[in-house]
Amino acid sequence: MREPGAWWRGKSTPAKVETYTRWSLYSFSLIEAGWLGPLSFGELPLPLATGLLVALCAHAVLGAVCASRSLDWTRGHRARPVRLLVVYGVISLLLAVGALGLLTRVPDDESGDRTAVVFFIGVLMVSAGYLTLGLRSRRRVIASVFGVSFGAGVVALPAGMPALPALVTAVTVLFATGVFALTASFSVWMLDAVHALDEAHETRARLAVAEERLRFGRDLHDVMGRNLAVIALKSELAVQLARRDRPEAVDQMIEVQRIAHETQREVREVVRGYREADLEAELIGARGVLAAAGIDCEVTGETAGLPGRVRSALGWVVREATTNVLRHGNAERCVVRVRTSEGRVVLTVENDGADGTAVTARSGSGLAGLRERLSAVGGTLEAGRVDDGLFRLVADVPLAAGAVLEVAS
Repeated sequence: MREPGAWWRGKSTPAKVETYTRWSLYSFSLIEAGWLGPLSFGELPLPLATGLLVALCAHAVLGAVCASRSLDWTRGHRARPVRLLVVYGVISLLLAVGALGLLTRVPDDESGDRTAVVFFIGVLMVSAGYLTLGLRSRRRVIASVFGVSFGAGVVALPAGMPALPALVTAVTVLFATGVFALTASFSVWMLDAVHALDEAHETRARLAVAEERLRFGRDLHDVMGRNLAVIALKSELAVQLARRDRPEAVDQMIEVQRIAHETQREVREVVRGYREADLEAELIGARGVLAAAGIDCEVTGETAGLPGRVRSALGWVVREATTNVLRHGNAERCVVRVRTSEGRVVLTVENDGADGTAVTARSGSGLAGLRERLSAVGGTLEAGRVDDGLFRLVADVPLAAGAVLEVAS
């Protein structure tokens, strides 16, 4: 059984912001039904008040549906709900005008007029907030707010409201709808900004991989390009000397053979440097990269005296773990511990902010590749989510296996 709040801690930062934004906007409907619904019961007969409450609740539910569909559109999950927004706008206008006319004519005292104005403004301001979600440009949002306020002043006159109160009503509608429209627009902007930052985070990780590949490509090009050019020139010279029956042709071909062997050795060194990772360098790099990403990184333990094969294997563990912390979950703190005891070295990487997506992603090919590297030195790897939303990765390598492999090589 999952503990309370686990579903929230299991979400990534963009998912948390999206959930918070959606339910904040849905609360407009709760405000509409809970605030405006009871007003009519003190002014209208019970059947009319009940009917108005039912219509208001249906309008609130339709507004929440519009908000949900509009947010899906802003996130690119569905097409813009144009028809739904038009229907909602028409129903909002009919409900606001109908309630205004009903509340100003049925009650016998002036309290009905005040209730009618409050009801009228409340419906329009909530409707403007929801309709704003379906508008892309800032000009359209501003135009809709001013249009609603102007229309409110025009509609108030035929409803029996004097000119000055109608003007005050229009100004009040302008302010109220502007606040709700601004709130809705800012919520969408903030949601888009969080998702853009998350995508930039992913892009940064991919660029780091691409940069490393480019570095490897440049190193390989430098080695192969220079030596192949020399081989081509000396081969051409050997051909010319051979055609003239000059004995120096043999010397040139021997030189070509030497350069070819030298090139092969240099290529192996480049590949070996690309494939091997040093534990000390990876720990320093992990601390710097995580700190740059706003993640507090703590490294404890000694790495001196470890066999080279063990250092290389554990260096890859640190590199992969750092990549996972950056790309998955919502970590704020990461702890790396290196402990040596009883002929074994244990590397533990633990971070908070682990979510379900992160755990699934971390169980893919990355960890499978680490297990293969560790198995080559007799080591094991365990990774998974632990209590309180922590993700823990533990690499256990025997020192003797690394030393034996070094001697054998």
